[in-house]
Amino acid sequence: MLNLRVIAPNRIVWNSEVREIILSTNNGQMGILPNHAPLLTALDIGVMKIRIDERWSNMALMGGFATIDNNQITILVNEAEKSSEIDPEEAQETFQKAQANLTRAEGKRKTIEAHLAFKRAKARLEAINVTQE
Repeated sequence: MLNLRVIAPNRIVWNSEVREIILSTNNGQMGILPNHAPLLTALDIGVMKIRIDERWSNMALMGGFATIDNNQITILVNEAEKSSEIDPEEAQETFQKAQANLTRAEGKRKTIEAHLAFKRAKARLEAINVTQE
């Protein structure tokens, strides 16, 4: 088993044992199983998949860092939301607005800001729409 802790600036989002996680890193997705080699990695905005027994749970992570050592995983994030905390209608509406803003963005700064807002909205929507078998 792995001991997973997800810490945001204002709260501990997750603190329990899990069987496996899949992280969205800056280099792509990475699966973590027990006895993984020690690691420090940057996290991208995306969905973390968490396997508890045979069930999977999803969490939208808004960037951060993960450390893995001796079956202890500590994830420090700017913001995180469990899929159960996300309102599907609000997430869909936010995604559509972010998508529209991205297509209308002009200038480098506005485009970067719109792209980040789009990635955050997409991660939240994916966290509630992703199903695991």
